[in-house]
Amino acid sequence: MMSMPRTQSGLLPGLIALALSFFAAFAAKAEDPDRVDAAIVLAVDTSASIDREQADLQRCGHVEALRSREVQSAIRRGAVGCIAIAYVEWSSVGQLRTVMPWKRICGRDDALEAAAFISGHGDTALGLHVRGRTSLSYAIEASSLMLDNFPGQADSKIVDISANGTNNDGLSVAQARARVLEKGHVINAIAVSRTEPGVTDDLWTYFHDNVIGGPGSFAIAPREHADYVKALKRKLLLEISRAGSDAPGDGRQATFAANAANANIRSTLLETIRVSRPPAIQDMALSSPSETTFHTDRNGNAAVFRPSTALSAF
Repeated sequence: MMSMPRTQSGLLPGLIALALSFFAAFAAKAEDPDRVDAAIVLAVDTSASIDREQADLQRCGHVEALRSREVQSAIRRGAVGCIAIAYVEWSSVGQLRTVMPWKRICGRDDALEAAAFISGHGDTALGLHVRGRTSLSYAIEASSLMLDNFPGQADSKIVDISANGTNNDGLSVAQARARVLEKGHVINAIAVSRTEPGVTDDLWTYFHDNVIGGPGSFAIAPREHADYVKALKRKLLLEISRAGSDAPGDGRQATFAANAANANIRSTLLETIRVSRPPAIQDMALSSPSETTFHTDRNGNAAVFRPSTALSAF
């Protein structure tokens, strides 16, 4: 029996289904105007050990990250296509300044507006701002309180610490971290390099062991001041791409790796990244696997990457 040619009417159901799927995707993004993929508190160290160069580095780093096309594109690719950020500066217990309250970012214009505000109002290490000690525990809990009071619904809530030292004021970091993690918030950290000898030479290990926590949490320690801006951008890309992911097998890991690769993020600058729930290793394109180590920590929940050459997934 000869097969009948396929008519346009036979294609109609498929076209209708395709159109409905696109409509459903757009409707999902618009169904809750208060929902975001991630709410992130950018908590920046302004203690006495932060000099003018480091203050400019942190302020300009966040500004440049928000201005970057990669970050703006990552935001648009989210399930909602929006994130919310607040920018705060902290030092001793009780010393916290909200530079920019919650700002919803759904596109390039929003990101540029936030960047301009931070550029004009962020710390310069000049003027009358109080510069106290370094209370990481206070910064973590104060930022978490802001997340508790976020005026909307966020699939992920993240405390994003930038600091150049260890906790030397207030409660222990372990106590603060435990309380924040109980709420389901994630704590990430980036180190601002210092020249003093001692534990500050290895802030990455200190942040990993004492500060960060939650699904997908990580610490980044750039080698040089000049690397901080690029590392900060990559940190935001990681946070945005992982928004809503709380388990290694939930199907979002490959998406994260693909998004990162598509954004053409290549880095030789990250001395170390530790991730508590990493993307599947097979999904990550390592330019030189023989020179990159991977293992779990004593709790079996941390991956350690030590790239000596480019790591294309970041």
